[in-house]
Amino acid sequence: MTNTLSKTPLQHLLSIPVIVASLGYFVDIYDLLLFGIVRVSSLRDLGLNDEEISSVGKDILNWQMGGLLIGGILWGVLGDKKGRLSVLFGSIVTYSIANIACGFIQDPTTYAILRFIAGVGLAGELGAGITLVSEVLPKELRALGSSLVAGVGLFGAVAAYFTVTQFGGWRNAYFIGGGLGIILLLMRISVFESGMFENAKKQKHVSKGNFFALFTNADRLQRYLKCIAIGMPTWFVIGILATFANEFGKKMGIPENIEPGKAIMFCYVGLAIGDLSSGVISQLLESRKKAVTILLVLSLICSIIFLYAGISTASGLYILCVCMGFSVGYWAMFVTIGAEQFGTNLRATAATTVPNMVRGTVIGMTVLYANLKVEIGVFHAAAIVGVICFTLAFYSILTIPETHGKDLDYLEEE
Repeated sequence: MTNTLSKTPLQHLLSIPVIVASLGYFVDIYDLLLFGIVRVSSLRDLGLNDEEISSVGKDILNWQMGGLLIGGILWGVLGDKKGRLSVLFGSIVTYSIANIACGFIQDPTTYAILRFIAGVGLAGELGAGITLVSEVLPKELRALGSSLVAGVGLFGAVAAYFTVTQFGGWRNAYFIGGGLGIILLLMRISVFESGMFENAKKQKHVSKGNFFALFTNADRLQRYLKCIAIGMPTWFVIGILATFANEFGKKMGIPENIEPGKAIMFCYVGLAIGDLSSGVISQLLESRKKAVTILLVLSLICSIIFLYAGISTASGLYILCVCMGFSVGYWAMFVTIGAEQFGTNLRATAATTVPNMVRGTVIGMTVLYANLKVEIGVFHAAAIVGVICFTLAFYSILTIPETHGKDLDYLEEE
């Protein structure tokens, strides 16, 4: 304990758990966003036309998001029952193998199955990493630690884009992603388990990792649903505005061809900067809620500009993608809020399922967007989806309990 107390803030933030969690999220984001980046080129190589690329690509993305939804529950429960490290090891093995296999696919059906399996694996990385970092860092450094993990990790999207363009296309990009996962697995051998989890494990009478316990108490259920709602605008920006940027670009009359992969890459550049900034903002304001609310307002403004300001050039659209990415850079704070809302015996379950529930909402977003755009066009369709996401997010962040400086060494009662 003396050694822990004698550490400087910088030593805490550069400790092995924080570094490995950051690199883990880097690989996680690389693999998570890779399909969005290679969606058009990979499906074209498989012989699909433009219309099929749009519809089949949406279906494969939804399969991946469905995997994240199921994997979030699986790894979250395992994290509270068996430990945070069991998730960090098991998830990376799953998605590394699936991504290597994606480099060999020859048909869309196999592609969808493998992206589903990859989604299951990818679901465990962020929640377990943030939970571990939140529990091993002093409470006054949790925001900065989470921001560091997310900020470093989100540059994985940039790495994925340049890997595709510089290293021989989409198949090699999948092979490299899987290889990075195996390397990361070896690095994790030196990571130690959370002391809070070890203490909770000794409490034999306390239920651990009971996913359904999130739904059996009204107050707990409200906190859980609000955590999910807070994160929805992030995937509205990424899953609708950036992913379908080529569709918006055509309707805007932009003469250049808009690449969804490039739009996603620029979005994640902004997101990484935003995540690094959000921890500092939260620390300065001594409030998670104020930091998230500020960025939510900025995100709403950027989304309106994207849809209705009449962007006329590709460079203008990509610059706005950076701004939109920065505005949803409260992702680290949102996941941290999810971890801090619940006791040690449910923390990994909540922190792992919450971001993946948000990712899972992309299925509903894309289905609603696809159906509405036929009748009212892409801009109004996206706007309706956005209104739903932002309304739920603003209500939730304004009414959820503040967690800045909260002591996390406690258990949830049955």
